[in-house]
Amino acid sequence: MTFDDDSIKDNAESQGELHRTIQLGGMYENWFLDYASYVILERAVPDMGDGLKPVQRRLLHAMNQLDDGRFNKVANIIGHTMQYHPHGDASIGDALVQLGQKDLVIETQGNWGNVLTGDSAAASRYIEARLSKFAREVVFNPKTTRWKLSYDGRNKEPVTLPMKFPVLLAQGVEGIAVGLASKILPHNFIELIDASIRHLNGEAFELLPDFQTGGMGDFSKYNDGLRGGKVRIRAKISQLDKKTLVINEIPFSTTTTSLIDSIVSANDKGKIKIRKIDDNTAENVEIVIHLNPGVSPDQTIDALYAFTQCEVSVSPNACVIRDGKPAFIGVSEILRGNTEQTRNLLRLELQIRLNELDQDWHFSSLEKIFIEQRIYRDIEQCESWEEVIDAIRSGLGPFMSLLRRAVTDEDIVQLTEIKIKRITRFNSFKADEHLKGIETEMEEVKNHLEHITDYTINFFRQIKKKYGQGKERKTEIRSFDTIQAASVAANNEKLYVNRLEGFVGTSLRKDEFVCECSDLDEIIVFKESGTFLVTKVSSKSFVGEHIIHIDVFRKNDDRTVYNVVYRDGRKGPWYVKRFSVIGVTRDKEYDVTAGAPDSKVIYFSANPNGEAEIIKVLLKPKPRMKKPAFEFNFAELTIKGRNSRGNILTKHPLKQIHKRENGVSTLGARDIWYDEVVKRLNTDQRGVYIGAFASDDRLVNFMQNGDFKLTGYDLSTHFDDDMVTLKKHDPEEIISLIYLEGETGRHYLKRFTLEEDIPIGKRISMIGEHPQSSLIKLIFDELPVVRLSFYPTEKGKQPEEETIEVTSFIAVKSFKAKGKRLSTFEIAEISVLEPLIIPVEDADIVEETGTDKEDEDNTVNQEEIDVNVSVDQVKPAAKPEGPLQMELDF
Repeated sequence: MTFDDDSIKDNAESQGELHRTIQLGGMYENWFLDYASYVILERAVPDMGDGLKPVQRRLLHAMNQLDDGRFNKVANIIGHTMQYHPHGDASIGDALVQLGQKDLVIETQGNWGNVLTGDSAAASRYIEARLSKFAREVVFNPKTTRWKLSYDGRNKEPVTLPMKFPVLLAQGVEGIAVGLASKILPHNFIELIDASIRHLNGEAFELLPDFQTGGMGDFSKYNDGLRGGKVRIRAKISQLDKKTLVINEIPFSTTTTSLIDSIVSANDKGKIKIRKIDDNTAENVEIVIHLNPGVSPDQTIDALYAFTQCEVSVSPNACVIRDGKPAFIGVSEILRGNTEQTRNLLRLELQIRLNELDQDWHFSSLEKIFIEQRIYRDIEQCESWEEVIDAIRSGLGPFMSLLRRAVTDEDIVQLTEIKIKRITRFNSFKADEHLKGIETEMEEVKNHLEHITDYTINFFRQIKKKYGQGKERKTEIRSFDTIQAASVAANNEKLYVNRLEGFVGTSLRKDEFVCECSDLDEIIVFKESGTFLVTKVSSKSFVGEHIIHIDVFRKNDDRTVYNVVYRDGRKGPWYVKRFSVIGVTRDKEYDVTAGAPDSKVIYFSANPNGEAEIIKVLLKPKPRMKKPAFEFNFAELTIKGRNSRGNILTKHPLKQIHKRENGVSTLGARDIWYDEVVKRLNTDQRGVYIGAFASDDRLVNFMQNGDFKLTGYDLSTHFDDDMVTLKKHDPEEIISLIYLEGETGRHYLKRFTLEEDIPIGKRISMIGEHPQSSLIKLIFDELPVVRLSFYPTEKGKQPEEETIEVTSFIAVKSFKAKGKRLSTFEIAEISVLEPLIIPVEDADIVEETGTDKEDEDNTVNQEEIDVNVSVDQVKPAAKPEGPLQMELDF
């Protein structure tokens, strides 16, 4: 130490502290480690034994002490807990509210906040809580609890509670300690029980998170909850109509408030385009998003997932305290450990009960001998306590063989405490019945101990039966496709170009307007020299002089084809080529010519669907030229890569080239597949092949409830939750349908086609609007055959099975027709048989026969109802090629 002030120096010298050295390094190291260990073990990380943090354990212990079946004020619970917990009431109150909101071990009363909206709970003096019946059954047992002194030594508190359920995995936990953190996601109550039973049976199991807020989860990278894993969670978004989207479930870790804020922020930044947003959330989430006219609902849904909290990623980190130390173990290992602990606790409880029964049997037998043999009379003449003990012991001597263990002084003392009233009312028959009941129960307990695994399995099954109702999975397990943000971002910028000087950007408002774009887009720029590059949209950038084409670049776009005529070098021949640009390195310059110096592009066209136009070529006149002009059709060229040289158009000097005739696409129809895993269309041959689609083709979606809907085949299309079959729309295809008519309760059959003039995007019923009507079978065979079996009649007669050739049974009508009743008998089962085979000579013409008197002029009133679009499981027939179709049973 050094001192500048003399007075301070003199004072220090007088105290002998002038040159005293204090070592801070070791003190810091020790104190920090002590503090870190305390935070890890006593505050932030749950113990594997009961799955609770210390504050949660103390709360439950305090509530158990206060428990009388009635609700207690939370303020009272907090105050009672403070005698065990060394921290203030705020931390205790927050922990209690979090436990109460998970609705598992605590029953609540009053305003406990809302996990959906993020609203906080009312003050602790206004709300009440008590232990749930589930907690009383699986959490507490003072006979198996290990105890320790509280922080001030005045009370006892449990080391860990004897937990007989994986509460840690059911509730989840999040805690930040010093140097480490714990984040265990909540899992489904029923699935945890099923997994525990599978473990006890020696079977494999898999655990996936389940959240109170519902939503959809992609758990393909969950990694058993260990570090490095990731879970993607999405809101459930449905399409009410073309201008309205509705969010009914939100992702875990978000609230309706934060979700709406993120949507508004994305709209302000131009990532999405919405007109307004309404929050109608009450008991359930309902966020209504109103779109601007002309905005695609499907693209907006993807944009919401890409730019807002409608999709979030959560990284789990399963860290627990095991054997007094932090350990990183997966949720499967946690469940196995907890299941084994449950088995051990049940074994311990049975052993304790067996000891209690043995003690009860021993004393009941002593009491019976003591009273029946009137041994109590032997102590009448005794003058001292020792003589009393000896007299009773001597009286019991002849009957020791009837007992299972030796008689102790404590047993004799207990006999002397029997009241005379009990002796006079002693009933030997009831005593024998009591002993038999004890022996029966002891045999039962011993049997449970011998079959402890079966006993534990039955315990879990009883827990599931008593408390599993209403705890079904809320988060749908799905696989998500990866949404490219640039492909779904709304066009929030305008792109301009100065072709001569070579500048492009969004700030060149005085120059030529190119198109609308987003700030995430990339643009492709072709120049007269034959070079091109792809660059990011910016406010202003130099890309090169003499620009001949500029547009937004779509990566992996194999439909856009560029038709080019260029001169190879200053005096070289003129080449013609067709090519696509699939993928390039950003800001790297590429050459579409052969690469000779002074090459020049004289004709260029960009064709979004592979069109091939016809051009007229004018040559410079020169002597003896026989053909100064000719036409060339680009359709004659094969589409190749951008590095190909191309074909020679002419070796003569060119005067002019102009388009003679617009061309048509040479790419043909677009092959579309449906990926059942991610519920999306694709052109990458993933999933089931749907068909080849031209510009006017449509998809038809058949729904579980008997509705159908026509949609386009854009790859961003979302499908309804209840879709069961997806097909390419064929207006001439004949569809057979069997349904149960709700008003009469009878089965009807109808045949129809779906005409071309059906509105796009509207759900339309094929079975009428009666709420009790239901779809039974949907058949796409050309000549279907069905077999009917019937219930016995009221008189007990069993009708014979009936086979129906559908084409002979009913003619083709409108899908609005009611159809024809299948039978007057009550139908028990409908089976679809192998269809008829069309004879070769009649294969070209198939005549519809049969009459249908019942469905003439008898149509069901149809209304176009708005569809709630969302992505869900579809059950198509897996075919390597051909439309996605199948016979359906409902």
